[in-house]
Amino acid sequence: MANKCLSVALHGGAGAKRARDYSKEIVHMRGVIEAARDRLTAGASAVDVAVETVKALELSGLYVAGRGASANTAGRYELDACLMDGAAGDAGAVAALQGFKSPIEVARCVMVETPHVMLAGEGAALFAAEHGLEPIADPKAWFTHAGTFEDNHPPGKLAHGTVGCVVRDEQGRLAGATSTGGVFGKLPGRVGDSPVIGAGAWADGTVAVSCTGQGEYFLRTSAASQVAFRMRFLGQSVAQASQAVLDEIKAMGGDGGLIAVDAVGNVAMPFVSEGMKRAALTTDGEIVSAAF
Repeated sequence: MANKCLSVALHGGAGAKRARDYSKEIVHMRGVIEAARDRLTAGASAVDVAVETVKALELSGLYVAGRGASANTAGRYELDACLMDGAAGDAGAVAALQGFKSPIEVARCVMVETPHVMLAGEGAALFAAEHGLEPIADPKAWFTHAGTFEDNHPPGKLAHGTVGCVVRDEQGRLAGATSTGGVFGKLPGRVGDSPVIGAGAWADGTVAVSCTGQGEYFLRTSAASQVAFRMRFLGQSVAQASQAVLDEIKAMGGDGGLIAVDAVGNVAMPFVSEGMKRAALTTDGEIVSAAF
């Protein structure tokens, strides 16, 4: 029998600064969660909702991912994304993708249409074009520059922005997805944690996770999968495991946050940065949306 215990959480990045007003993002995130709730209630799968939610965040231009991404030092927009289906163990990712509106859609296409997990650079773009995914006709007109060096950190300080979603559907299936424009002022070809399964996102039968922050630290700690392994092998709760991973990253000198949902719908949204734009639907039907 299907379990109607639905949960979904999203993040719009852990780069929030108290000097900025995020009221528009908070309203937008609530609306995206409401749409996700309605899709889940109608029987949509965790994977479908994770992709749709991240795509909505990408296309909004409000976050440093998708349309709101920042250019690299060569003036080009290289975008990353990944998706993992916890029920099937399937995953797809793209890295350093140029020229397409929704990196998460390309990542899903990689998962569904190829035997691979990740495509990168020119190969990812050729693949997206061959599969009819929507291109960006004019980058100068498309990108909204949701973040700048001035409102985050100076170049070279790993200033960051990412979006993500984790879902538990009515069948108890879990999925996690992450998409990013990367750190501000990044070198051409730089790839952080966001497209790397186990670092930027993870989903299995225990938990779904999406990370945001200074990706170099999340890579070094295998942050997303470490949450799952702490739960599976140490018996930690989703809240305990999530916080322990972030404490490790903080001790290394990094910052960021993550969202996670476990097999029974418990949601965790901790961060060790100044703020994290985030929203969630909990198992009791409550919706929360906040930046700090």
